[in-house]
Amino acid sequence: MTEDGFKLKQSVAAKGQSGFVQQHDAILVRLVSGTKVQLRVPERSGRAAILKRLIFALMLGLNLIGTPAMATEEPSFTIKLAQGEFEVRDYPAMVVAEVSVKGDRRQAASKGFGLLAGYIFGGNTRKKSIAMTAPVMQTASEKIAMTAPVLQTGGDGTWVIRFIMPQGSTLDTLPKPNNPIVKLRGMPAIRLAVIRFSGLAKQADIDAKTLLLSGFLNARHLQAVGPPSLAQYDPPWTLWFLRRNEVMIPVASKAEAN
Repeated sequence: MTEDGFKLKQSVAAKGQSGFVQQHDAILVRLVSGTKVQLRVPERSGRAAILKRLIFALMLGLNLIGTPAMATEEPSFTIKLAQGEFEVRDYPAMVVAEVSVKGDRRQAASKGFGLLAGYIFGGNTRKKSIAMTAPVMQTASEKIAMTAPVLQTGGDGTWVIRFIMPQGSTLDTLPKPNNPIVKLRGMPAIRLAVIRFSGLAKQADIDAKTLLLSGFLNARHLQAVGPPSLAQYDPPWTLWFLRRNEVMIPVASKAEAN
């Protein structure tokens, strides 16, 4: 154990050009937050294949074992309806940090994540680190009338990326962002219809799940009151088949629907 995290040293056998088996050390250093991986593998033939196997085995082990340092807080909710892969949840009021970013979905997500990460990792008036929470949410820009939502799916190519602030946070207690692009906003209690799926959240998958969720709303006579959002719960090094993604659509409560 070192102050940088931990070291894992293992031997990797690689067959050199001479036909003899050579031993090489693979060293892993610190995989929490700034994720640093240092692996020394054979420089001769087979290096790329061995490196891929090492990284895959390493990531799989971390995902299956997990560590307390990688745990993240999630907002509480109450399940009002559960049917197969669908849920309807009630979330309490919360505070979010958000940015509006132009571009395609992946570009916007990457840029937005960086801007928000800067805020929670000390880019604020108190230089204070704020606990990371899950999920990270991405929504197409919307235009909403005062009386009823008028939605533009896709809008003008602008996406809103949100980090949910830790439970108990308020607009008064949170430090102000140094970057004016980052906005803090209070969100009222909300009811969300949700469908969960794994994988890399490719656009085709998001579209298919959104269509399924819309069908569920129609079948249950639920009224959508906002555009769909993509919620992603896992850090980027999580293996694709272990990732947790959700498409969420805000729906009216019975009182609002009436």
